[in-house]
Formats: sequence, structure tokens, C-alpha cells
Amino acid sequence: MSQSTGGENDNGNLKGKKRTRRPIYVSATREHVGKTTTSLALISGLQKRFPKKIGYLKPVGQRHVEVHSDELNTKIRVDKDVALMRERCNLQHIDYRYMSPVLIPQGYTKDYIDGKISHAEQLYAIQEAVANISNCSDVVICEGTGHCGVGSIVGASNARVASLTNSTMVLVANGGLGSCFDELELNRILCKHHSVDVAGVIVNKVLPEKYEQTKDYLSRALMNTWDVPLLGCIPDKPYLGCPALADLENLLESKLINGGKHRFRHYTLDSMCLVTTSLPTFLKMLRKKPSQTLYVCHVTRDDIILGFLAEFQRRKRLQLTKPFEAALIVCGESENYSLTKELRAMLSTQDEDVPLIICPYTTDQAMDKIHSMTPKLNISDSERVNAATDHYEKYIDYDLLLSRTGNVN
Repeated sequence: MSQSTGGENDNGNLKGKKRTRRPIYVSATREHVGKTTTSLALISGLQKRFPKKIGYLKPVGQRHVEVHSDELNTKIRVDKDVALMRERCNLQHIDYRYMSPVLIPQGYTKDYIDGKISHAEQLYAIQEAVANISNCSDVVICEGTGHCGVGSIVGASNARVASLTNSTMVLVANGGLGSCFDELELNRILCKHHSVDVAGVIVNKVLPEKYEQTKDYLSRALMNTWDVPLLGCIPDKPYLGCPALADLENLLESKLINGGKHRFRHYTLDSMCLVTTSLPTFLKMLRKKPSQTLYVCHVTRDDIILGFLAEFQRRKRLQLTKPFEAALIVCGESENYSLTKELRAMLSTQDEDVPLIICPYTTDQAMDKIHSMTPKLNISDSERVNAATDHYEKYIDYDLLLSRTGNVN
């Protein structure tokens, strides 16, 4: 919901407020292209170049969490990415109340269409937030939600908000040539419709073996067609797309019943192994496969579950120095299939080194969910957040970005 109220003047600017710097609005061509990671890297890189502060907000958010506003001295809800950015980037000079001015929870769209939500108040809340953050920051990063058209049904698309706040747009897309350019064109047209300047493009997840080719051809295509530069070309780093056990907890709606201290251990999709073999074959598998393997079995396979536990105990007893970092997901817990009370009690009292999740989904459903998921940055997953920031930052041309957006150091 909107968290501030007020009014606009005739040209849509906040009354009595003037900004000398233009915010940088980061929008994607679609979901899951690395927009939040890009925003995180932009803030990190800009913090090294400006002596004062870097501002950040997400004008229109969706998934939200509860935080404490110091200015309001109460708890409010903000977009989940706002909590990540404020804590990770140490943006304590900005109060939460300005960082997520408009939220669109379930039912918001219907209320807007029914006239229960004021369009003017909604836009004013965004303008007030940008003005307040601009006043205490050298450069302001506005992170959009999805592609440039997201939010159109409530009159607050990324392109519309960028225009309202006099921002310059940075478009983020996934690597490639033809499909990448096509997606960028659709979003550029919407920016043009709202008279929003596109400062440049950042392309993520480029195949390393095609990095130089993609960078060369896409740079020329952007300049020749739109006179817009490629601000960054980021080679793919598979680790950043590997889910942690914490991601799997959320995905499968089931908490680790053991091994909680390894919640942020990551597993590649290639390491996932569905166990349908006999116990002797499984035990051989445990000793031959890479240590950091994610195993999946059905809840009726007591032998596999006990064999998994026994392997941990065997390695502990032999005092093997090589770490054993396997995890087990037990699927199919339901009214028809369930662990015995005795086995469940045994599992809950195991050593904390044994990561184990029991979920209600079938093995097929769990495998499909895991393969189709896109892990998101988590404020508590400092290892992946740091790795993402370090990786992205070195491939972005900050000087070109600043010159294109009018933010001169």
C-alpha cells in the first residue's frame, strides 16, 4: 500500500522540492535476469566513487517483509529487496519509510480499479520518497520491478515512474544477441513513449565462451541502432544460480529438521541425485559421488534414510578429514506415507552436520520445482551476496554510466 500522501503540481513535480541530480532507474527486460544483483553491484561500485552517500529505493514493490522505521517509530512493511540493500550496503542514512513508497500486495489491483486507492497519492508517495532520498545522497538508484511495463494496471509502470521522477533508465537483460536485442527493443519503445532517456544497457549471464563475441556485436548493435552504449557485459558465474538449502526450505515449504547450521550451503543442479536404487548401491554411490551432492528419495525408503545417516556416522567414527557435505530431501510425507515416530525421533536428534529436509511433495514434484527455480539473493546468505557483488562490479563501466546519467563525481 502507499505509505505517504500529498499532492502534485501541474507538471507532476513534488511541490517545493528540487533535485539537481537525476536518479538512475534500473529496470529489466523480464523476470530473473539479475536486476537486483546489478543494482547491488551499482551501489557497491558507486560507494567507492562518492564521498557522501548512495541512495536507494524500490518505488513499487510486491513481495514484502516487516521492518522498523526509526522516523515513524513503528513497524512497516517494505519490499524484501529493500531490506537486503539497506543492510548489505549500509544505507543507514535513509529511513525505511522512504525506500518502499508503494507496495502492491494481494488485492491492491482490485482496490485500485474500484477507486479505493488514489492515483495521485500513490504517485506523490513515490515523488516524496525520491526527493527525500535525493536530499541526503550523492546518487540515487531506483530499482524497478520486472520489465518496464510492470505496474501499468495501477498507473505505476517502471517507465511511467522513471518519467515521473526524471530518472534515466538502465536496462538489464540476459546475454545473447537476437533474443536479447528483441527484448530490449520492446522495453526501449515503452521508455520512449514516456519520454524516458535510456542511459545504457547491462547484459548479464553471458556464456563465457561467447563473451568477447557478445560484447562486440551487442555494443555495435546498440550504438548503431539506438545510439545507446553497453555499460556492462557480465559473464555467467554458475555458482550464483545454485540454490542454498535455505532456498529449498522456502521452495518446498519445509524446514530443515537437522543441519540448520548448513542452511547456506549451495548445491548445483547437476549434483542433484534421485535415489531409486537398492541400499548397497546407494552406499557405494555415497562414497563415489562428489561430497557436496544433494540426494532425493521417497519417504517410504527407510533403508536409504538410515543408510544416509549411517554414512555420516561412519565418517565421523573413522575421523576422516575430508568434509562430507551431502544433504537429503525426503519426499512424499502425507496421510498415506509418513515416517514412523521412532525414525522421526532418530532424525531429529542427529548430529547437526546432517542436513535433512522432509517435504510433502512427491519426488517428481520436488525435482521439477528445484530445476525450475531461480534462487534470489538473501540478506542472510552473505557468501553469495559478496560473490555476486564482486563478480558484477568489475565488469561495469561506472565512468560511462555517470557521464550518461549526468551524475558527475
